[in-house]
Amino acid sequence: MSEDINVKLLRNRDAIDAIDRQVVELLNQRVLTDGGADEATVLAKVARLNPGPLSDATLQAIYRAMMLAGLDPAAQATEPARVDALDLKIVELLSQRVKHAGEIGKIKHANGADYYDPTREAQVMAKVCALNPGPIQNQTLQLIYREVISGSIALEKRLVIAYLGPEATYTHQAAICNFGVSLEYRPIKTIPDVFAEVESGAADYGVVPIENSTEGAVFHSMDMLVESDLHICSQVYLPIEHCLISQSPLEAIREVRSKDQALGQCRDWLRRNIPNAELVDVVSTAEAVCTAKASEGVAAVASALSAQRYDVPIQVRGIQDRDDNVTRFLVVGKTRAKPLGDGRDKTSLVISLRDECGALEKTLRAFASRGINLSKIESRPSRKKAWDYYFFIDLVGHYEDANVQAALADLEGHCPLVKWLGSYPNVTPAATM
Repeated sequence: MSEDINVKLLRNRDAIDAIDRQVVELLNQRVLTDGGADEATVLAKVARLNPGPLSDATLQAIYRAMMLAGLDPAAQATEPARVDALDLKIVELLSQRVKHAGEIGKIKHANGADYYDPTREAQVMAKVCALNPGPIQNQTLQLIYREVISGSIALEKRLVIAYLGPEATYTHQAAICNFGVSLEYRPIKTIPDVFAEVESGAADYGVVPIENSTEGAVFHSMDMLVESDLHICSQVYLPIEHCLISQSPLEAIREVRSKDQALGQCRDWLRRNIPNAELVDVVSTAEAVCTAKASEGVAAVASALSAQRYDVPIQVRGIQDRDDNVTRFLVVGKTRAKPLGDGRDKTSLVISLRDECGALEKTLRAFASRGINLSKIESRPSRKKAWDYYFFIDLVGHYEDANVQAALADLEGHCPLVKWLGSYPNVTPAATM
């Protein structure tokens, strides 16, 4: 880029940094002021205050994230006019921020940059948390800025996000957690179809589950990572709370439907509480809820959002066997995330080994000798021939790191297959819903 362009970039970034300092300060003041208005009144007000270019829906999502966390316990009753003045200033500053972000976007996109930049987003999240003196929680700030960034992207390009559907599934929630409400979401029936949608260009990114802390890997996603040319761009960790959803009371339930992973995560609870109910594996948790709505004696294991979306009563909340039940989702696309550095990147690989003594030990030595930490290694049948396996590896570091490049060069000397699946920020964004 020319010097003039770099000067413009720096000027706009400095302006955004100054705005973010003010916004974080004002948000902390805002959670300490109670003007007595309910949520509907506040959302209507911020839409009325909106000067653009952010959409009313984006501003309302920003305020909904703040109200979801609630006011600080030390909040004081305040004159409504003072609260209105605070809200006006916040809305005006966010509108200015979006304009500066748009100027940066024009320059970057003219030079071939992607609209979605997971590395830059991780840097923004870290920055606003570092600016935060409290009492607002960092998680709340991250949720607010997720919607700010989502609204900024939407003004430049309305990205299409394909996800394993239908609507109101956990994958849908994970997609919104990563991209915010301002983009376009498209439910897709199967994991291979999510990959195909992105590969064809019909969608910009795809979101699929990859593993659960209780039930382990999602094999369809692993298989598609081997077969596809798409990269992993980022990851989402979503805490999972399962609900038993049915028109019928607990004692009348004779059949429980859900996706196999969800049933597995609630196996002990279901056995203890409705031991005679038949467990039926279906395509999605949302499909299970729709069936439960139409059939007496049938229950679904799904999210509270699904129950709300399809208007079916929740009989019991929190039926998962473990309180720390978390599912990891991947965002796949054609974007190559830049390195964050300082151990804040993760790289995913898939390799195969020769059928010879010491093959695995030699592979592990390529990483250990260079001080590279492997956070995961898991085998999966290759489906090429009997007893032939792929090994999926997650390591701490970025593909561009010199020690990672050296390790991969070692692997290519003795592994029949070495495929880079993606390098992406190894951070945990705030979960929504």
